[in-house]
Amino acid sequence: MKHLTTIQIARFIISFSWLYHGLMPKLIHIAPLELKMTASFGFNAEISTLITRAAGIGEIIFAVLFFIFYRSILINILNIAALVGLMLFVAVLQPALLIEAFNPVTTNIALIAFSLVLIKELKEPQLNA
Repeated sequence: MKHLTTIQIARFIISFSWLYHGLMPKLIHIAPLELKMTASFGFNAEISTLITRAAGIGEIIFAVLFFIFYRSILINILNIAALVGLMLFVAVLQPALLIEAFNPVTTNIALIAFSLVLIKELKEPQLNA
């Protein structure tokens, strides 16, 4: 069996994370925390649910796009920007979450690191042949 390359491992982990976070806490079972984040803007429960589900669909679309276009520096930069933006979103709206177990800091930093690995590996293709 062929071994997975560093590039493929990073590709699968980033794509899976976006897929899982779009599907599980936003579509299959809306996590109360997701609704709380959206409600921080002052939306009622119905609108918060709609926005949360739309965000889940967006995350699933991004997961598929990332899986397909993982060799694009642009998609990796978008991944990093989105993850930083989401951390800032949490820091402003629900800062207490940053010190909870399994918080967005540890998750997002790991995914940012995987994108940085991908960018480095993609810039040095002769080493990956």
